[in-house]
Amino acid sequence: MSARAMSRTAPVVVAIDTVVTSVLTVHTSGRGFTDLTREVEALLREIGARDGAVTAFIRHTSASLTIQENADPTVLRDLATALARLAPEDAGWLHDTEGPDDMPAHIKTMLSSISLQVPVHGGRMMLGTWQAIYLIEHRARPHRREVVLQFIGAV
Repeated sequence: MSARAMSRTAPVVVAIDTVVTSVLTVHTSGRGFTDLTREVEALLREIGARDGAVTAFIRHTSASLTIQENADPTVLRDLATALARLAPEDAGWLHDTEGPDDMPAHIKTMLSSISLQVPVHGGRMMLGTWQAIYLIEHRARPHRREVVLQFIGAV
């Protein structure tokens, strides 16, 4: 690839003067994806964030976070299908303390992520056009999940 095939904007230098932490409580309805993007955007607006980074960290081992497409809902259904194939409930897992979906949920969390970081510029997350932040509930029954949101940067 030649150097002409790439370009980048001028660097933006910001003095970090702020750390803001908030815990988002999410009541899931069971297995599936919950879009958290608007909640994160609301926090950034509330604090007057300008430039920095926002981190989301889920405080659980049987649910996770991801950044994925938000335009076509079949993407989320296909991702759920893929995770179910990678960690099926009927695979003979030894750990089943909380039911047959317990160990598969831990594996699905390990395969995805418990923490995400998104750059913030001009008060907005620098997500791509079709990207959204999702909590993935891996358990069959509803749960109360906590996601720690933390902005580090300038306001």
